[in-house]
Amino acid sequence: MALAHNLGFPRIGGDRELKKALEAHWKGDLDVAGLRSVGRDLRAQHWQLQKDAGIDLLPVGDFAWYDQVLTHSLMFGVIPNRFRPAAGAPTLDTLFAMARGAVGNSSSSGCCGAHAQPAVAQELTKWFDSNYHYLVPELTADQQFQLSWTQLFEEVEEGHALGHRLKPVLIGPLTYLWLGKVKGAAFDKLELLERLLPLYEQILQRLAGQGVEWVQIDEPILALDLPQDWKNAFERAYNILQRAPCKKLLATYFGGLEDCLGLAANLPVDGLHIDLVRAPQQFPAVLDRLPAYKVLSLGVVNGRNIWRTDLVRVLEVLQQADERLGERLWIAPSCSLLHSPVDLAREDQLDAELRSWLAFAVQKCAEVAVLAAALNDPQNAEVQAALAASQAVQASRASSARIHKPAVQARVASISAAHSQRLSPFALRIEQQRSRLQLPAFPTTTIGSFPQTTAIRLARQAFKQGKLSSAEYTEAMHSEIRHAVALQEKLGLDVLVHGEAERNDMVEYFAEQLDGYLFTRFGWVQSYGSRCVKPAVIYGDLSRPQPMTVDWIGYAQGLTGKVMKGMLTGPVTMLMWSFARDDISREQQARQLALAIRDEVNDLEAAGIRIIQIDEAAFREGLPLRRAQWREYLDWASEAFRLCASGVQDATQIHTHMCYSEFNDVIESIAAMDADVITIETSRSDMELLDAFEAFDYPNDIGPGVYDIHSPRVPDAQEMLKLLRKAAQRIAPERLWVNPDCGLKTRGWAETEAALVQMVTAARQLRTELA
Repeated sequence: MALAHNLGFPRIGGDRELKKALEAHWKGDLDVAGLRSVGRDLRAQHWQLQKDAGIDLLPVGDFAWYDQVLTHSLMFGVIPNRFRPAAGAPTLDTLFAMARGAVGNSSSSGCCGAHAQPAVAQELTKWFDSNYHYLVPELTADQQFQLSWTQLFEEVEEGHALGHRLKPVLIGPLTYLWLGKVKGAAFDKLELLERLLPLYEQILQRLAGQGVEWVQIDEPILALDLPQDWKNAFERAYNILQRAPCKKLLATYFGGLEDCLGLAANLPVDGLHIDLVRAPQQFPAVLDRLPAYKVLSLGVVNGRNIWRTDLVRVLEVLQQADERLGERLWIAPSCSLLHSPVDLAREDQLDAELRSWLAFAVQKCAEVAVLAAALNDPQNAEVQAALAASQAVQASRASSARIHKPAVQARVASISAAHSQRLSPFALRIEQQRSRLQLPAFPTTTIGSFPQTTAIRLARQAFKQGKLSSAEYTEAMHSEIRHAVALQEKLGLDVLVHGEAERNDMVEYFAEQLDGYLFTRFGWVQSYGSRCVKPAVIYGDLSRPQPMTVDWIGYAQGLTGKVMKGMLTGPVTMLMWSFARDDISREQQARQLALAIRDEVNDLEAAGIRIIQIDEAAFREGLPLRRAQWREYLDWASEAFRLCASGVQDATQIHTHMCYSEFNDVIESIAAMDADVITIETSRSDMELLDAFEAFDYPNDIGPGVYDIHSPRVPDAQEMLKLLRKAAQRIAPERLWVNPDCGLKTRGWAETEAALVQMVTAARQLRTELA
């Protein structure tokens, strides 16, 4: 009998209950007991949804209060000294302080310290090639591990009390160490493995004592290009862990095993999960190499997109596996469904045809169950009906006239090399731009967005519900723009932004104005902590019917004599932060988006906007996990940016912004984008990310973030000045800009103003020092 199981489920809730509870708790409106109650209710609901969908073995440990890597750090006792409780075990306050930052040794922060010193939050970065973020473990040479957080065991008790058959989920020891960052004296992270493994044995012993049969151990780094010493460490680690109780399912995902295939297949574990959505080509080799005693879990339902699975096509593959494996065959999504919205059933306002093409987490669980049932009871009438319905959906989508637009395809086909080149090289452009803009040294600006207040959200909601007329809504947004411009002038910022009050999201706002996108009401996924995004869905060829931002930014420029930046989202980020089509390549979709954005850039320039920022926050996120595939992606991704940015005159300055990423290995491609100014997030890494720009001798202007906008704490000018001095040692001062790490939409006005006052003060002091 093939078994249906799941690797993980979205934790936020269909109505984002977790987000709302977290934010209420942080505001002091919900106590710890109330927060924990919300968590228990969500876990119970999610287990039942999966069970009702037909999943046999349910995940536990996939729930996290902020991030699953952070949960493991607490469980392992990997708590930096600045957050370590002065006495007793860590608490939820400790967890939230590690994620969000804290001030000193207060009862609310759970942090230690003799005085009220600021405790900077741990670094936040992308989870492999997804838009999910994790908190980077901070590892030191003298790191000791101890079981200090019992959340997993408590949740196992909950699930068993509800009568569920559970499979705890652990991040594997090698992946955990790989994701961590060395702090203090340099050392090899692998040296910590021998200290960490006894803790895994202790955890497995305790789970076995709770009646757990199977444990899922996630080792997604097996889909990376691993150094040989890390491969060797896998054999050493799992030879030790095979002594521990519980059957172990080693889970890999986001790519193929490739050169790690033999290693993964032969590790002394009881089962192996592989991703056949991202890497279908690995199936025959894995099937041939798998030892006769092992379970093989096939990830055949896409855990990272929302298109319905072609069940008939997938079933053909599974039947081959079933002939060889029989009861050793498990069926699952490709990866955790963390990356999917919760339930399509609530989307009652979607166009019926478009809706029929989609599947969210609950529906994906049902697809897994249907595939298992199709192997176990192929003549079952319900199974046959589900397969027939799947076939009809696939045929409907393939033949729909709503998808393919000849005019868009013809324009893409006409693109030439000249379309993606600026008129002059940067060295000539920058002189024209400096002459035109007349900015001081270390010009100050922000990344674009200002706080999205309750008033703004209510106005947007009222407009969508027809309670505000178009004129009333426009005036409400104009009022917000006037406030943002006036505040920036008062603070003394050099390059202003209009604040983006009218924008619900940096991708969705533009997607709503492009042909070829559809939108959900409840399609939320977690980005980090309480931050949720609702990706738009690309279903057809993309084009821009009319200008999208010109009126708003033109209005803002009319309020001030200072330079006003136009703010756009770039083609790669539009693609990566949407649910993309799976019937054409990402490159084709990026080119369609680039042409649409190019039209907007040209219209902004024609309207007199002198600086245009095209955010490519997701540029590195799209990088394939295997280096052999990098060049193809980097070539078309950088070309897509140049295509949208290169229609302007030399005197128009093009900016771009990139979020938390490691830039060292892609710095040449970032330079190939040829943006006049790049702004990046660097404050949490203490300007370490600038090393890449120094080592490569990056030629263009740079704005390294001087304070972390993901934390509510307001750093003082001296803290920012210290970072700026570091930056000025790496980058020529005449090429440095001063800005926050990222947009300010999630912050409140009081902390935003306070932080910007400090930032402007720091910039002015640096001008004086280096005059």
